[in-house]
Amino acid sequence: MGDLIRQTGITEQTFYRWKKKYAGLESDQVRELKQVLDENARLKKLVAELSLDKSVLQDVLSKKFPGQRS
Repeated sequence: MGDLIRQTGITEQTFYRWKKKYAGLESDQVRELKQVLDENARLKKLVAELSLDKSVLQDVLSKKFPGQRS
């Protein structure tokens, strides 16, 4: 196992962490999990961008119409 870990370029700690996390999952389940995690990251980024856009628009409106912030 030590040779395999060296060949892949990961640490032994990483190997055991992955083994604990993915033990018992089939390869298609791991693939689906990765897709879900990627989609989750994409959606979080989208929410952050939209929140920033909303904040900027609210700042612009508050400067155009002082005292009318909602």
